[in-house]
Amino acid sequence: MSWLDAFPALGADQLSALRRGVDGAFREFTREHGDTLERLFEPLRDFLLISERLLTQTPWPIVVGGIALVAWLASRSWKIVAGSVLTLLLIGYFGMWNDTMKTISMIFVCTVVALVLGLPIGIAMSRSDRLNRWINPVLDVMQTMPSFVYLIPVVMLLGIGRVPGVIAVVIYAIPPVIRFTNLGIRLVDKDLLEAADAFGSSIWQKMRQVQLPLALPTIMAGVNQTIMLSLAMVVIASMIGVQGLGQPVLRAITNQYFTMGLLNGLAIVGIAIIFDRVSQAYGKRLQKHLEVVHG
Repeated sequence: MSWLDAFPALGADQLSALRRGVDGAFREFTREHGDTLERLFEPLRDFLLISERLLTQTPWPIVVGGIALVAWLASRSWKIVAGSVLTLLLIGYFGMWNDTMKTISMIFVCTVVALVLGLPIGIAMSRSDRLNRWINPVLDVMQTMPSFVYLIPVVMLLGIGRVPGVIAVVIYAIPPVIRFTNLGIRLVDKDLLEAADAFGSSIWQKMRQVQLPLALPTIMAGVNQTIMLSLAMVVIASMIGVQGLGQPVLRAITNQYFTMGLLNGLAIVGIAIIFDRVSQAYGKRLQKHLEVVHG
């Protein structure tokens, strides 16, 4: 009856051999293809460096004015614009401007990459139930996997630096874009699709002129969640060399600097609130516009 007391499991030697086999295969793959992968991601590194230099080397009044303009165009709310400007001014006043610009550039690049990869996958899932059944379990794993785990394979493949951080953040943050794109397109009224078919619309015309515009508010909710997850991953990604507000937080944890950690944490919260309010306001504006047009 000893099997009732001890759960049947692999022996220590078998488990150790399994781990050595998997780790050895991964290291062999890294040695053979690591240089190729680094060259493959060079455009991503260049994109990140360009966006970072643009924000850090541009005079701060122009950056604040540009962000205020984007906030106004998206929200049409002076309260949101004023709150965004005040938040940025406070961040700069407490000496966190450069780190904040690096973090914003990181979030911008990660969001763009997530949209470029996630939107086509979500559209494909909405058109194929079989693909939807295959990809949904993968997304479940991606959304429940501890965020620290994403750092292990990218560091083994690409080492320490910005690009591995971008890849880890994108993998962590991309599921909402895929899910919400799939959901938004599937929720489009069938009667509208039948009317588009009756007028002789092609598959591409129906997608571009009917399904995507009507699904856009839902897709924007996915974009909002992707931005929030990217910001949540910034501090963790600082462990593998991602610059920005995450590194001071990491130093504060290591050296028990309470004030440094609090200020940089509040700066991350401030950026998150700006992105959240602007993207939500834009989504609500889209929803009201579509209700007027199709109401």
